[in-house]
Amino acid sequence: MRLLIPAAALTGAGVLGAALALVGAAALGSFDKTTTVREVAAPSSAPVPASFKADRAGHSFTPAEVFRRDAPGVVQVTSTTVVTTQPDPFGFGFPSQQTEKALGSGFVIDRAGHIVTNYHVIANARKIEVSFSNGENMKARLVGSDPSTDVAVLQVPVRSRALRPLELGNSDVVEVGDSVLAIGNPLGYNRSMTEGIVSGLQRAITAPNQFEIDHVIQTDAPINHGNSGGPLINTRGQVIGVNAQIATGDSGSGGNIGIGFAIPINTVRDVVAQLIARGKVEHPFLGISAKQITPDIARLFRLPVDHGLLVASVEHGSGAAAAGLKPGKEQVVVSGETYPLGGDLIVAVDGNQVGSLDQLRDAIASKKPGEHVALEIYRGNDRKTLDVKLGRQPTSPQG
Repeated sequence: MRLLIPAAALTGAGVLGAALALVGAAALGSFDKTTTVREVAAPSSAPVPASFKADRAGHSFTPAEVFRRDAPGVVQVTSTTVVTTQPDPFGFGFPSQQTEKALGSGFVIDRAGHIVTNYHVIANARKIEVSFSNGENMKARLVGSDPSTDVAVLQVPVRSRALRPLELGNSDVVEVGDSVLAIGNPLGYNRSMTEGIVSGLQRAITAPNQFEIDHVIQTDAPINHGNSGGPLINTRGQVIGVNAQIATGDSGSGGNIGIGFAIPINTVRDVVAQLIARGKVEHPFLGISAKQITPDIARLFRLPVDHGLLVASVEHGSGAAAAGLKPGKEQVVVSGETYPLGGDLIVAVDGNQVGSLDQLRDAIASKKPGEHVALEIYRGNDRKTLDVKLGRQPTSPQG
């Protein structure tokens, strides 16, 4: 099954961070494991149901209550694709076609029958079916998908009374240590629920089209193949992320090792709105790769400032190229890190200082294709401002 992307896809994300830093995903947005800590109720004469740690507003439900509230809104997504197999290498036989099925999860977001899942669950599907908690199966229509954020929206012809939309939370207020639940269909086990915590924030993962998804939530709530597209839920029963990937370590087993990643719901919310409105999402594109500097690197190379991003490459035909942004001509390795020297050093965007790839991506992501940004750079010791017209992100980093 090709559902959760394995660790091999994550190992390159740090490198891609530099190469794709300037590809802002619409309203979007590095890797670390913590120990799960749970409150244990004092013994009593009667059994006490397990309970989440109360959130900062003092509200919480037990895991059982969250499951009763939200599980009816979680669906199983089955996509059918047709693949062509080539004849044997000796030239005998002819190419043939065979049908493959992939299993994932999704959840209802409104009474109009819209369902959110991952793009990689339904990519290239000839047919998409959705199964509800009552066992009813029906064909789903693909409203739109966005491989750059691994988000897709489906729609099913169901009466509004039969739908249980899940409440969406605010991923910007999530903190490390927050208790979370994942509901989905791991390995085909319908509507399984697992519990954990938020293990890390501001992670970056590789999207199906090899661009980068920022501000990702890391969790140790067990998720496996089949959880793709299912909700990550907080103590109030609100969706704070869409489960998308797992790291599997070096064992090659493909199973969960306590490191999972969910696309933040604030990213998903904005992408979904565009998909429902237009069927697609257009992401602004600057067209460079860059490397963040540190004060130590600035002193070592005698740079004019101690913060900023060294331009490593400029894509031909991009807005950055048209504006005359210059990449480094020399590659210097310091403590295993490669720094491009001899090119421009970006220090601010639209008057706001940038010292990291995340800050630059966020600045670009706040724009639309066709809009302009003012890049403040150092070229040697001279400070300049370049006006850059942003383009549209290509289908992949290679164009």
